[in-house]
Amino acid sequence: MQTDNIRILKTEILSDNWYTLRKITYDCLLKDGTWRTQSREAYDRGNGATILLYNRELRSVILTKQFRLPSYINGNPTGMLIESCAGLLELDNAEACIKRETEEETGYHISRVEKIFEAYMSPGSVTEILHFFIAEYASDMKVSDGGGLAHEQEDIEVLEMMFDSALKMIDTGEIKDGKTIMLLQYLRLKKIL
Repeated sequence: MQTDNIRILKTEILSDNWYTLRKITYDCLLKDGTWRTQSREAYDRGNGATILLYNRELRSVILTKQFRLPSYINGNPTGMLIESCAGLLELDNAEACIKRETEEETGYHISRVEKIFEAYMSPGSVTEILHFFIAEYASDMKVSDGGGLAHEQEDIEVLEMMFDSALKMIDTGEIKDGKTIMLLQYLRLKKIL
């Protein structure tokens, strides 16, 4: 892949243990017309999808809580994060992925979702594009306890909470996950709840 202002010179695989970490050396054309050689690492874990389930009548949302090692080694004393349901796209599209992940993680079977946008979450080092969804839920959509899949080493707690409480948890720092903050703020900005 080349453009008029970027030329890839060399790609090295540094790790492919869990996902793929590459070191890429490239030339880039600067604004002054000169070329500069740079080297950067890019972590490719595939693309993903995330969803916020909400209930208009109850003014509630469904979130998850699970251990996240990177947050633990960067100062989160328990490593636990409150998040919106999410998963990696495997061989399916974003909508099929998020419906599957919603049932696996939260126990809710949803048939209708609304895609609201896509975003690069950490474009300085991670290739992932995240597809953002929202969907209404009701108690009769609950088909299991959720919690994730054991063979994927998931141990997820499902949280149903009032929307206003979730917003306050952003202010107190109890919710620090970027995708979750974006989804909660989307509901607030669009006056959905």
